[in-house]
Amino acid sequence: MTRHAVVLIPGDGIGLETSAAMQDVVAASGAQIDWEIAKAGAAVMEEYGTPLPDETIQMIKDRKVAIKGPITTPVGTGFRSVNVALRKELKLYANLRPVISIPGAGGRYTDVDLVIVRENTEDLYAGIEFEEGSEEALELIDFIRERGKGDIAKDSGISIKPISVTATRNIVEFAFDYAKAQGRKLVTCVHKANIMKHSDGLFLKVAREVAEERAGAIEFNDRIVDAFCMNMVMDPSQFDVIVFPNLYGDIASDLAAGLVGGLGLAPGANIGADYAVFEAVHGSAPDIAGKNLANPTAQILSACMMLDHLGEQDCARRIREAIKKVYAAGTCLTGDIRTRDRSVAPASCTEFTKAIIDAL
Repeated sequence: MTRHAVVLIPGDGIGLETSAAMQDVVAASGAQIDWEIAKAGAAVMEEYGTPLPDETIQMIKDRKVAIKGPITTPVGTGFRSVNVALRKELKLYANLRPVISIPGAGGRYTDVDLVIVRENTEDLYAGIEFEEGSEEALELIDFIRERGKGDIAKDSGISIKPISVTATRNIVEFAFDYAKAQGRKLVTCVHKANIMKHSDGLFLKVAREVAEERAGAIEFNDRIVDAFCMNMVMDPSQFDVIVFPNLYGDIASDLAAGLVGGLGLAPGANIGADYAVFEAVHGSAPDIAGKNLANPTAQILSACMMLDHLGEQDCARRIREAIKKVYAAGTCLTGDIRTRDRSVAPASCTEFTKAIIDAL
């Protein structure tokens, strides 16, 4: 079996526990992974002056593939998201988030099988912001007023929303290529083009152009984002592969995860032309960190996506089947899962991990 060098960023909070669980399960599957540990997050700020050291970025560039545990992002103040920084530095333009029902996981539906494809580099997450009261913000407010584009209150903070032809074409083509490779039948573009005609309108225009070029086995339609959310909750089976601008994709991926049992079950991948970084979608949950309560399913499923990427599909398949067996049995599940039998005590992270390994 081929050995693979993979960078592991354990993360913080529960990331340390879920990363360890993931490593144990991957090893038990028979996959030959040489883990190379890299640092990121608040814990390295004092040593490096940044939450994402240059040496971590270089390690990923050298090995091409990485997986990370959740990393805490300060709210409102402090450094920007390490996730966002990684996507920018490595040009990981596509965020891939499969959402699939797992029987026994407590989801509201039993037949969800869809994939969210989110553009990763633009939109409001580009991080182009102007602080309230700053000289730049006031100059921009004056510029907008002088051009007759509207009046913005002087005490406003401002974020810029860029949407480009190039990035939109890249992500929509990625969605069509993925749909074709996975034997899927429909790509849906989600937008707010009825209101934001020069940003979301551009996204929709380019998506339609790509769909016309790819006309054939893959169908195409589009939905306004608010209507999409309603329809997703009412009947997720009407969707297959769904492509979004950055912000809507982030929100919708959490919404979709809620339909199948929560973020504890939601894997993700960030993919570019040269590199791939895999990660659980959920946060670092510092309130339960170190208590052996975390659900490592999302990170283990993210590792399955990583194994698929590395050509180790058989190992990935065996892990996914083992996870399904453990959830179907319902006797060894972590406390975040709504089990059928409330008399069954919640399992620890360690106990749940062992159950998966035993089911392999």
